[in-house]
Parts: sequence; C-alpha cells; structure tokens
Amino acid sequence: MESKRCFTNRFCDYKGSLEPPGQSAQLGAPLILRTLESILKQLPEHGGQEGGLYGGLAGVAYMLYHVAQCPQFSANRDGYLRTASNLIESCTAHYDLEQDRQTRASFLLGGAGVYAVAALIYKALGQATEVTRSLDKFKGLWEICTPLGFLECGSDELFVGRSGYLCAALVLKQKLGIEVLTSAQIKAICHAILESGKQYSMKRRKPFPLMYSYYGTEYLGAAHGLSSILQMLLSYQEYLQPEDRDLVWQSVDFLVNQEQNCNWPSELGEVIERENELVHWCHGAPGIAYLFAKAYLLSKKPCYLDTCIRCGELSWQKGLLKKGPGICHGVAGSAYVFLLLYRLTGNTKYIYRAQRFAEFIFSEEFKAGSCSVENIYSLYEGLAGTVCFLVDLLNANQAEFPLFSVFV
Repeated sequence: MESKRCFTNRFCDYKGSLEPPGQSAQLGAPLILRTLESILKQLPEHGGQEGGLYGGLAGVAYMLYHVAQCPQFSANRDGYLRTASNLIESCTAHYDLEQDRQTRASFLLGGAGVYAVAALIYKALGQATEVTRSLDKFKGLWEICTPLGFLECGSDELFVGRSGYLCAALVLKQKLGIEVLTSAQIKAICHAILESGKQYSMKRRKPFPLMYSYYGTEYLGAAHGLSSILQMLLSYQEYLQPEDRDLVWQSVDFLVNQEQNCNWPSELGEVIERENELVHWCHGAPGIAYLFAKAYLLSKKPCYLDTCIRCGELSWQKGLLKKGPGICHGVAGSAYVFLLLYRLTGNTKYIYRAQRFAEFIFSEEFKAGSCSVENIYSLYEGLAGTVCFLVDLLNANQAEFPLFSVFV
C-alpha cells in the first residue's frame, strides 16, 4: 500500500563508495546557485516581513548569510550579505512596530529570531553599531518570557515560547562567540521552563517529572513539543540546580521509552498508524533525534546514539516526504538527520544517504508528486532551507540543522 505521506525510497543503500562519478558535481555549487537565484526571483515585491524566520523574508536573509559563510561561494559573499541586509532590515522594521510584545519575543514566528539573525548578518558585514543595536533589541525581550503563563497557548515550546528564545541565544553564542544573556537571565528563563513543566506534570498526574502542552495538545516532537524543550534545558544544564538537572534527564529517558518502532507519536499517548505516520522534523524521529544527539554528546551513553541511529534508519525508509523540499516537514529536513549522524559517527554511509535525498528533491518524480508550497522561498517549508542543506552537504563536518545546533 502506497504511503500517503512519502515516496517509496528506490535508492540502493550505501555499498562502500559515495557515488557514481560526476554525481557529486551535480549536487554542488552550480545547483545551489541556480536554486538561490530562483528563490530571489520569487520573493514578493511587497510583504513577507511578517512570517518571521519560519515563512518570511527573514528566513531568506538567513539562507543568504549561510551561503555567504561558505568558502565555495566567497566570490559572491559581499553581494549575498548586502541582499541579506536589505531583507533583514525590512523585517526588523516590521517587528520594531509590532504592538504584541509576545509576538516580538517569538523565535521562529516573531521578532526575537529576526533580531538574532540581523546581528549575525551585521557582524559578517563588519557593522558593529548595527550588531549592538540588534543584540540590544534581542536582550530587551527576555523579561517577556519569564512569567510562567506568558502565552495562553503554551509558553515553553520552540516556535513562540521560552525554549525558542533560549535557542536563539544559543545561536548567537555559537556564531558570535559571546553569551548574549547574563547568567541571571538564563537561570530565570530555565527556572520558568522547569516550573511550568513541573506544575503541568503534577496537575495532570503524569508519571514523569516534566511535561508541557501547546494549544491543549501534549506534543512530543521538535516543533512544539517536549523534545526541543528538553534539548534546550540540556544545552543550558550548567545553569540548573542538580536536582532539576536530574528531572531533565529523567524526562529524556521517559521520552526514549515512548518510541514505537523507531518513531515517536506526535502527541503523548497516541498509537502510531504505520501507513500514515509522521516522519518529519516537526513531528517524529527526524526532529527528536537532535535531543538524543545532545544527550549522547553530554553523557557519552551509547543508548542515546543507538536511538539516533534508529531515527536515521526510519528517515531513510520514510523520509522522502510529499509535503515539499523544506526542512520542517520536507525532504531536506529528513536528510539533515543523515548529516547529524555523520558528525556523530564519521560513517560515510550517511553522506551517501544525504546525497541521494538531495538528488531526489530535483527529480521529476518529486516535482510531479509533491505538494505545492505556498511560500516556496521560505526557510522552513520552501527552498531556502533546501539551499542551507545543500551548502551543508558540501561541508559535512560543520553541517547542522539551521538555527538548531546540538554542538554548542
């Protein structure tokens, strides 16, 4: 029975050599340049600033920054950064006027992520004054996140909640080499995440110490769920009290035990229907793998790496997704798991698998059978995220899912 969600993977698996002669060149710089030019031609003449990093022009600005950082594109670096600067300037102006403070504090759907990416772009351009201005705007949002219920829909998840704000700060630390927030500010946000999770778990009588909901649903995946919240708490574990650190690790192990045949249900307690299961970065193994990668890097326990490897096996089987080329619930998002596993294991099998998924994105079968994407230029659903993946495929030793590092 054909899956509703993915194409059949007809590729032969790795047999010890990376690819046929000439295949690598087809996935290299010329393809990236063509795709990038296609994106720039499809940008709206008016609007697009309101989509945040997820669906708006700010995500395209991040893509241009990412390409500009790649040595293979040094000849185009200045032009890409100037275009990125123009895009991000219009987006920051939009969020400077945003009346809803909660939207301004949002990572992927609001101002916080836009200000963070603006700082990266201005740093690459050597514009120190603009870097400081962008960081000041970012830092000015931290207090919005600290009240326990600052968002009615759920205050802790990645896209709009506290975990996203911490994730943006982590990106800034990685790319700029500085801790943007003070220890007291980080501790306050972590404390709010922990208290929120403890209270929810106790109130709902959960058999584990930390749980959260978003719009009334107890999500487990990276987009809105438990896995990315725990990933951020692990990323800042030096700021946690020992007893709270223990609760985080207990919750990580709880999540390991929710596995159903190499995958996780999108919400707690759900039974996965095999013919219709979600194998996306946003919901399922391709996103949850990053939590277990972080757990492995911190603890060196093989069980977490083994879990990541199982996520990769499922992504190879069911990751040629019909929902588009993007990183949220598309083929590039599945393929990033292989680049993660390559960095964790050094096994070139994962480079081969990532190459095959890149090849498939530009195949006639994919073009004919995949869903159309509203904002085809966008970072998370469209081709901007695909370009980031293709660039990372050229530099697999530094590859990581955009704005979601486990290696900091």
